[in-house]
Parts: sequence; structure tokens; C-alpha cells
Amino acid sequence: MNVFSRVKRDRDIIPSIFAVGMIIFLASLSFSSDATQLPETPKKPVTDVYHGVEVTEDYRWLEDFDDPMVRQWSDEQNHHARTFLNGIRFREGVHERLEKLLGGESAEYSELRYRRGLLFALKSQPPKEQKFLVTLQSPHDLTSERIVVDPNEMEPKGMMSIDWYVPSLDGQRVAVSMSEGGSEVGTVHVYKVTGEKLPDVIPRVNGPTAGGSVAWNADGSGFYYTHYPRAGERPLEDMSFYQQVYCHTLDTPTDEDTYSIGKEFPRIAEIDLESSVDGQYILAAVANGDGGEFAHYLLGPSGRWTQITRFADGIPWATFGLDNAIYLLSKRDAPMGKILRLPPRVTDPTQATTVVGESDVGIMDCLPTTGRLYVRDDIGGPRQIRVFDYEGQPLEPIPLKPVSSVWGMIALEGDEILFNNTSYVDPPAWYIFNPSTGKLTQTAFAVTSPADFSDVEVVREFAISKDGTRVPLNIMRRKGTKLDGQNPTLLTGYGGYGNSRRPRFNPELRLWLDHGGIWVDTNLRGGGEFGEEWHRAGNLTEKQNVFDDFAACAQHLIEAKYTNPAKLAIEGGSNGGLLMGAALTQHPDLFRAVVTHAGIYDMLRVELDPNGAFNVTEFGTVKIPEHFEALYAYSPYHHVTDGTGYPDVFFLTGLNDGRVNPAHSRKMVARLQAASSSKGYVLLRTSSTTGHGMGTGLSERIAKETDVFTFLFDRLNIEYEP
Repeated sequence: MNVFSRVKRDRDIIPSIFAVGMIIFLASLSFSSDATQLPETPKKPVTDVYHGVEVTEDYRWLEDFDDPMVRQWSDEQNHHARTFLNGIRFREGVHERLEKLLGGESAEYSELRYRRGLLFALKSQPPKEQKFLVTLQSPHDLTSERIVVDPNEMEPKGMMSIDWYVPSLDGQRVAVSMSEGGSEVGTVHVYKVTGEKLPDVIPRVNGPTAGGSVAWNADGSGFYYTHYPRAGERPLEDMSFYQQVYCHTLDTPTDEDTYSIGKEFPRIAEIDLESSVDGQYILAAVANGDGGEFAHYLLGPSGRWTQITRFADGIPWATFGLDNAIYLLSKRDAPMGKILRLPPRVTDPTQATTVVGESDVGIMDCLPTTGRLYVRDDIGGPRQIRVFDYEGQPLEPIPLKPVSSVWGMIALEGDEILFNNTSYVDPPAWYIFNPSTGKLTQTAFAVTSPADFSDVEVVREFAISKDGTRVPLNIMRRKGTKLDGQNPTLLTGYGGYGNSRRPRFNPELRLWLDHGGIWVDTNLRGGGEFGEEWHRAGNLTEKQNVFDDFAACAQHLIEAKYTNPAKLAIEGGSNGGLLMGAALTQHPDLFRAVVTHAGIYDMLRVELDPNGAFNVTEFGTVKIPEHFEALYAYSPYHHVTDGTGYPDVFFLTGLNDGRVNPAHSRKMVARLQAASSSKGYVLLRTSSTTGHGMGTGLSERIAKETDVFTFLFDRLNIEYEP
């Protein structure tokens, strides 16, 4: 057998699945409209040869959205999906319920920054759809709030969104990246803290590929920023690559900005900038794509950049302390992480000392204050904060909500910190920790929600994957739920890029739980839940482990009698969309319905996408034989098999998505529609006003979730009740 032959579908994992085949068939008879009325999709075969292996596909022509035939096909698919979804009698009821759940939340404050007694925050206030940049004098006094930037003033139709912002060190000015239509292609505008807009406008600072960043100088007269190529600087195919660092002086034309560093960086460099507390130093973290390799460069008062870490050093994160020392997270010979301290003005990482050693939890980052180190850990998905003095001695940890996550730690005065804590059942709230008293105080930055989960419990169980690995499941269920195998269950996961699935509050899940549903989040390999080894066990040639983990989680739910295949649905997005594609092609009998958002499905051509090159360090490249073998072995698009009874699948994508090419969804939909022997649905919903989910407004979120839950309720035969 050819070493590059496709992997066989492992049906042995669920010996009882076929027994439910008749149940699934009978369920299919309840369809709301004729599933055969589909747009015609011509086949136009194209053959490529990879390392001697011929690969033929029929739908490459759907990649070109400039082709009027492709646009027409996409419009017809949208019409087909809308006809089905709008024809479900309870869709309007689902929409009204979600409006109350999502639109009834109080304001949320995120991305907090602290500058000399002044707090900056992004505020979202339902039913308004944008985030506003505001300042406050105190986290306990919302009456002190002042709006600095309202995106609606720039674009009254509500299509403009704030990507990120950075206040100057004295808190008098702020640089704000804004983009339109969810594109994330951001232009930086500069404002005084009073809200007065300054004339400085710097284009192409933020992008859909590598993002963007700004770091102010000491006196606030200018800043360093990430510079994407501008017209004429690079060929068209390189306009989203070769990110560099430039310097802008306020009140000067941007075409007079000066180059600072980056010509030697990789084509797929992703740069993040940070100023030291006194503004005398700038730290540049340079990622080699999205695979987890980082290098760091330091700019000092001399005006020269010095490289302090390299990709091979295993240091994914660094930050300044109050004394201009640099604190680094090292994973070299320490896959769970350790914290190092590099003294001020020292650029040789071998001179760094270990402050917090490796333990059995995965260190994510730390926050240095006047006399303490607050270390944020990943403990398998949930998070915790440990506290140390500068000698590395552990102090009393901060008490947090059970099975919760922590984000947004910022230093206030002295050793006080402000941080956000949320869980699956508790809305996000910001807390102040005062180490002198040991007191934890909730601030006024606390979300209230119509979704009350007091009757819900979260249990954490473990599935056993194909190779014996224990994989965590976080299971939300109403208290007293009967484990009779009949519960509608929605399973989700991600498993990639070292990103952990953390507990987060989703008010729309109240709708699911109210109708007998169980919701399950998974911590698969490929993420960072258990350190770098957990990540490496699910990337490059080990990616199949992620899909095996997910199948094992599904099997666990069935064996534990939470549900059965006729009542089991799965949902994921982006890299999690790839997971959905692999799950439905490798185990088509395991699930009743699949919802997949902005997914990647053609793994042989993903590196050719606008954002594809950034993923090579995570997925691999077809140019390397062993990478090709692995990619071809699981690529969902290439494993759709004619005559297979696939579950119902709902694909969602956005035309402005710069991170995942919407063509993946078009091609996968066409292939499934042609191949499936079932009477089920393969639907495609393409939004013309959104991207990869960033900047999505509330109305679009409600419309999308309405379609998703309507689809799931209908496919799983859940009787909707208002």
C-alpha cells in the first residue's frame, strides 16, 4: 500500500452506532423542506502531483470569488439555506429568546489599561453593536465614565469596530486601531484623552494575518508601530506579509515615518510591541507564524535594537518589570514553563535567573508588581493565579471561582492588581486584589445577565483517547439530569496553536439547557492546557491525535449514557472547524448534526491562502513529504467519500474573513452535497458583512445564533417551547 494512502475510517470505536441508523433515518423524515433543491455545482477536475501522488479535485473553480459563476453559486446556496431555516416554524421564537438573553446583558468592560490613576477600557453595551473606548476614574464608580472614541462617529452604519488601543504612558493620548466590516485591516487613529481627534492617521498597522501593535515613546510625542507593506512597496501577493516596525512622530505625515527593524524577520513574522514603564526601552516579540516559535528584540536609549532570544530558545512570552528588568516565560527543558528574570540592560538570556521554577501546572504568563509576581497558570483548561515574592517564595494564592478562567491582569498601585474572573455559569467580573489585606473586592465592572445558571452544574470528566491519553471534558448540565442516553448534547472543541479552551460565560446556552440539552467543552491535545508537550502532541504530523481525542470524548458521552448518536451534535470554528470536518468525515455515524464556523477543510492548499503561510508552523507544508503524508491523511475535503450517509451539516463563513479563506467552506459544501447518500442537509450561510468573528455586532451575533439553534433543534427533533 502506498505510504500516502488515505487513512481508513475507524468504525470500531462505536460498535453500537449502526443500531441507531434507523433512528437517524426516521428523524430525517421530519425535514421542513425538500433537501434535493440545490444549486447546480459543475465538476471541473484538476489534478496535482505531490511527491509522486496524484490528487484530483472537482471544485477548485469555487476558490475564485471574482468569478461571477462563483458569486451566483454562493448566492444560491445562501438562498437555499435561508429557505430551509426560515421555513422552520419556531425560528422566530428562538430569535426572540436570544434577543432577550444576549440583548439583556449589562455593559461589559474589557481590555483594561491603567495609566497614572486613569483606567481605559473597551465598553460594549447591548443593544449597541460596537465597543466604545472609555476612561474612568475608578473601577467602583461608573459615573466617572467618559467616552474617548465612538466608532459610529466615523461610520454611522455601524460597520466600524475597534481592533485594539494603546494609551500613551502619561495617559494623555491613545492610539486606536479601527477596521471595517470585520476585516481586521486596521488603520491607527490618534486621540487626546478628552476625545479630541488628532490629525495622525497611519494605515495598514493591523491586519487579518499577523494583527498589529503600537508602543509609545517616553514623552508621548510618537510611537513605534507594526507596518504592513503599502502600495508599491511589495508585490500584491506579499501585501499581507513582511511586517516590520516603523516609528511615527505626532503631527508629521506618515510617509515621513522611519524604518526601525524587521527587514531581517521572516515573511510570516507577527510582531507585538511593548514599552517599558519609563518608555526608555521597547520590547518586540516576533512570532514565526502561528506555530509557537518566538524571538525577542530590545531597543534601548542608544537607539539600537539587540536580539535577546531566538526561535530555538523556547521563550514564547516576555514582559517588562517596573525596574526595566525583563521577565520571560521559558519552556526550554521545562514544557510546563518557568519564569526567568533578565536584569536591566542585560541582553544575554544566559544571564537570566529562574524566579519561578517548573511545576505540574502550565504557566501562561506573569504580572510583576512592586514586590510580587502574579503567575497565571493553565490547569487543564481552567486557570489560577499563584503569587510569589521576588525571591521565588510562594505566597497565599488568590481565591477564584471553581472551574473558572482569569484574564486581563493589570497592575494598579503598589502590589494591587485588577483582573477578570469568569466561569461557565458566572458572568465576567473584574476584581481588585489587595495583598496587604488579602481582600478580594468585586468592582463595578461586572456583567449582569438574564441568563441565570443557578440550576446548572459543571462536572469535569475524562475520556480515554485512542492511545490511552486522558482528555478532559467540561460538562454543563441541569442539576438532576438523568443519564438515560436520551439527552440532546452539543459537543465542542478546538485543539490547536497551543490555545487552551478556557471556561467562559455563554448566555445563549440557557436556551439549549432549558430544552433538556447538555453542553460539553473539551480540552484536546494541540492546545496548551497541559503545557508545550500537550501542544506538540497535536500539531504538525501529530494532528490526528486531536481528532482521536474528540472522537473519544463523543464515545465517552455515549458510554456514560449522557446521549446517543441520534441526539449528539458538534460545533466548532476556525481550527475547530477543521476539527468538525475531520470528525464528520472520519466518523460520519457518530453525530446527528454538525455546525462549523469559518473552517479549514482543504489541507493541501491551505498554505496558499492569504493567511495560509502563517499556519505552516502549526500544520506543516505539502513541500515536506512527511508533512504531506499527514495532511493528506486527514484533510477533510479529500476524505469525503461518495455514497456515504453523512450527518446534516451547517457551514457558516464570512466574505471579509482574512484568517480562513471562505473558499474552504464553498468547496467542502459542494463535495458533501455531491457525495452524501443521506437525505440530509448540507447548508452554507455566507455573511457579506463579517470576517472571522472579530468585530461582529450584536444583531449579527443574534441572527447567526438563531440560525444555529434553529438548525440544531430541528435536526435533533427538539420540541422548542418559548
